[in-house]
Amino acid sequence: MNADAVLDSLRSCPFEIEGRILAASNATLRCTTETGTSIVYKPLRGERPLWDFPEGTLTGREVACFEIDRAMGFNLVPPTVWRDDGPAGPGMCQLWVEEDDDSRLVDVVSADVVPANRLPPDWISVLRASDGRGNPVELVHANDARLQQMAVLDAVINNGDRKGGHVITDIGGSVWGVDHGVTLSVEPKLRTVLWGWAGSPISVELRSALESLSDQLGSGLPQVERWLDKWEVDALRVRVADLLDSGRFPYPNEDWPAIPWPVF
Repeated sequence: MNADAVLDSLRSCPFEIEGRILAASNATLRCTTETGTSIVYKPLRGERPLWDFPEGTLTGREVACFEIDRAMGFNLVPPTVWRDDGPAGPGMCQLWVEEDDDSRLVDVVSADVVPANRLPPDWISVLRASDGRGNPVELVHANDARLQQMAVLDAVINNGDRKGGHVITDIGGSVWGVDHGVTLSVEPKLRTVLWGWAGSPISVELRSALESLSDQLGSGLPQVERWLDKWEVDALRVRVADLLDSGRFPYPNEDWPAIPWPVF
């Protein structure tokens, strides 16, 4: 099934709730459509209010992030739509991605076992720390072009919660980013595990994606603007322009925690 067919199915197929994902902070329900497709459904009324985001806006931000990702041509966010007719009321519906636990691209490893100077050449060390018992550990991620795309996407959407568990490799080897409710704030909130390229030049391919998004925002992206207020749309344009001006991956903000907690 191609992407447009998946979106059509998500928009129109009736679905039933199978169960709740208890680890999620907001109501996150696994559901199945009548055609057998598994989806994630986050009803609006299941949101927990946050002090730094307008109430009732997180599920809509997930849809906006899908549309931004699509506009950039990355296709890292699973197909995501808004449904007014969900069984628990209006909310976001997203294609369920089955994770391959053996193909993770972000990990926390024992620094005694894999010290930084012995990491494989296709992995990058982000942070050294200690676990609850005082043992040295290291946050690492793959030096992967798809994660570079995700790092740029996170800078664009101002992602405040890119945990390791929000980076999924499916059983077919595709890479996905999920859980984008805490995004698109006016205030700088970038908090991510993907700091391995901080300060490095942005490639020609990534710059081209940013330029394309900038052009589309300039002429108007109603499928994005529907979910944001004027100030948030303006801030989105500014972040894209700043990335193009600097030509580099951003550094952490000294006034905001750089790494989400928990990491996974």
